[in-house]
Amino acid sequence: MDNNKKGMSDEERLQLATKLDNELDQFINSLEKRRYTEGWPEDRWEQEMAKHPFFMQKPPEPGEELSPLMEGLQQLKYDPAENTAQELADAYKDDGKFYMQHKKFRMAVLSYTEALSFDATNPEYRAVLYNNRSAANFFIKNYRSALLDAQKAVELKPDYDKARWRAAQCASLLNKYEVCVLLCDEILNKDPKNNQALELRKSTLTKRAAKERDNRKAAQEERLKQEQLERTIEQIKQRGVRFEEPDALTEVKLLKPRLVPLEDFMVKADSNGVLHWPTVFCYPQFLSTDFQQQLSEECTMEEVLINMYEEPLELDEEGVYVPHNLNVYYENPLAGSVYKVDVKKTIKDIVREKTFYVRDGTLAFFVLPKDSSHEMEFLNQKRIPFKKTC
Repeated sequence: MDNNKKGMSDEERLQLATKLDNELDQFINSLEKRRYTEGWPEDRWEQEMAKHPFFMQKPPEPGEELSPLMEGLQQLKYDPAENTAQELADAYKDDGKFYMQHKKFRMAVLSYTEALSFDATNPEYRAVLYNNRSAANFFIKNYRSALLDAQKAVELKPDYDKARWRAAQCASLLNKYEVCVLLCDEILNKDPKNNQALELRKSTLTKRAAKERDNRKAAQEERLKQEQLERTIEQIKQRGVRFEEPDALTEVKLLKPRLVPLEDFMVKADSNGVLHWPTVFCYPQFLSTDFQQQLSEECTMEEVLINMYEEPLELDEEGVYVPHNLNVYYENPLAGSVYKVDVKKTIKDIVREKTFYVRDGTLAFFVLPKDSSHEMEFLNQKRIPFKKTC
């Protein structure tokens, strides 16, 4: 060392430090100024944070875009190259448990289904997966699927009481009475004092008895209905009633009235063989109608009119619609003609006339004041006959 070299004074050191600071400032200021864009934007940092796997509070929905970190973790978790079949089954089983805890039952079903797709051969392990999927299906009321899964769980693990009980519940809800009783009996053989099984078995037997009773009642009603239909058709044939629809007596639907007030009142024969007809009475003057849902064929038209006009017709401001002042007609569309009704005749005799045709299983009559302008207008209407289809 050169012992003659002088050291720096304090003032010189201060000057040198100032110079270095200035040079550093000049260097920094000479650099290109760029904004940092790699972080989370200020206006949505909370949303971005919620997507981060370390901070998210709920699992991503199917189809939702994943953050790169979350996507990487999922690939690592579900990658067949990185995991054994058992590890993958465990991963989806854990997902199913998570979804069950958060009441995402449909997602739980999908997770347990994925878990079952892997070759996990342990019967008890697979029984748990089936039972868990059964529970998820049960909560979304897919009782049929829940029953099948619970039964499969019992098949794999015969002493699986939890799965057997759920299977019994599902069978009851599906009205599979025999299956439910059998499952309850299996539970009671092991635990005779199981109150839930005892109560379910009792209620199921009660429901089965009620169902069988209802079935017998429905069968009897159907038999009586069929007997009445056959009796009705036989009485119609005996009277030689004519229909606009050629197949009315072979196709029951053609006997059903189309008019809404009459649609539930098809012609029928009572136990004495008397026909009761759905009937419409038209008022051309007012463009309105009246209905008789079950008009007995034994009544005369005069009796029908007296009964209909016990109270004044609401639209009849002139008071002309009274039984002795009315004429009744029916149309024959095949001939394009109208025919006046003899009010002394019964409905049975009127319907049997060769010019009378029934349409849509319904009788139709036109009521007009005698010698009125409305009657003349009705009679003078031009009517075009049409041919009956075969």
